[in-house]
Amino acid sequence: MKKIIPATRTINVTYAIRDIIVMADQVKKTGKKMYYLNIGDPNVYDFATPPEIIESIHKAMMDNKNGYASSIGEQFALDSIHRDAEKKGIKNIQSIFITSGASEAIEICLSALVNKGENFLMPTPGYPLYTAVQSKYEMEPNPYYLDENNGWQPDIDDIKAKINSKTKAIVLINPNNPTGSIYKEETLRDIIKLAQEHNLVIFADEIYDKLIFDGKKMVSIASLDDQVPMITFSGLSKNFLAPGFRIGWGVVSGNKEIVGDYIEAIHKLLRARVSANHPLQYAIPTALDGNQKHLSDVISRLENRRQITMEKLATIDGISLVQPEGAFYAFPSIDVENDAHFCAELIKETGVVVVPGTGFGQRPGTHHFRIVILPPEDVMNDAFTLIKEFYSIYKSKY
Repeated sequence: MKKIIPATRTINVTYAIRDIIVMADQVKKTGKKMYYLNIGDPNVYDFATPPEIIESIHKAMMDNKNGYASSIGEQFALDSIHRDAEKKGIKNIQSIFITSGASEAIEICLSALVNKGENFLMPTPGYPLYTAVQSKYEMEPNPYYLDENNGWQPDIDDIKAKINSKTKAIVLINPNNPTGSIYKEETLRDIIKLAQEHNLVIFADEIYDKLIFDGKKMVSIASLDDQVPMITFSGLSKNFLAPGFRIGWGVVSGNKEIVGDYIEAIHKLLRARVSANHPLQYAIPTALDGNQKHLSDVISRLENRRQITMEKLATIDGISLVQPEGAFYAFPSIDVENDAHFCAELIKETGVVVVPGTGFGQRPGTHHFRIVILPPEDVMNDAFTLIKEFYSIYKSKY
């Protein structure tokens, strides 16, 4: 037999957050102590899923809720998501569907909208899932930049310049991964105007919307307009400390006449993949309609770890950081020629694992790396000490 040739659509698929683990595993085998500041999984560190959520799933399984679910999700769970969306101010909701994580919802909605050769506006820096989907379905890249000098707000002028006849949607990640920025209402209203003018669907990735620091308010963009077609994505992974459950959802809002055919296309793809996990859907009302008392503790701990990050990095000449406002990431700028090379050498020499800015996209000529602020304080303190020592040596070499 001849060598099997993979599909060309896989050639440009990369996922920096996971790809960096391959190198980290090789270093770990040498016996070096590792400091993982790279994976946005709270359960890997010292955070745990609220017990009442786990109990709701256990009960569902014992009650034999173990068969197939409805393709769009079970009604009791959909009703809970609807109530949560209304609390955010979202109106004119046309469809809600439950998926295997928010990532499946995003992929289904992109593939139901954007044809080969067409494009969607992708925030840069942004979550690499979107560029992976883009490559998989042979969509054209169309990144727009976030402005580091303006608190990582979307650059409206850059967005305007990037819209063309083949642009179908604009993606917002708010709070943003990897920068931790929260978008201002004025910025969101400007994006709504552009969507109206250019007939774009707004994809609002709000998976971190309950992890907001310093008592600030985060505005859901779908609450600002009930006519423009929008899909608001969320799930249990981040806010409820359950990424392994793989339970997410999308909420479609806007003018029914405008979004009707698109919703049916989404539902076709949902039916084709059967359903999301059935018993785990029982966690949704427990989470969304519950007291959510775990959030205050989680936010407090993240604020403390953000403070450590700010203070430690402020002592390193050549590294600067815009203070994160939500989620659990930081995206420092670093004075190096190649951030991927810096991160690779950092892992090899110190065991500190961070993700290069190239994995998330960045303005040409700038260099960054992403830190996860989830690890315990002692781990973070040790890791930042190693980063400072290594960076001094690295700069003298390169």
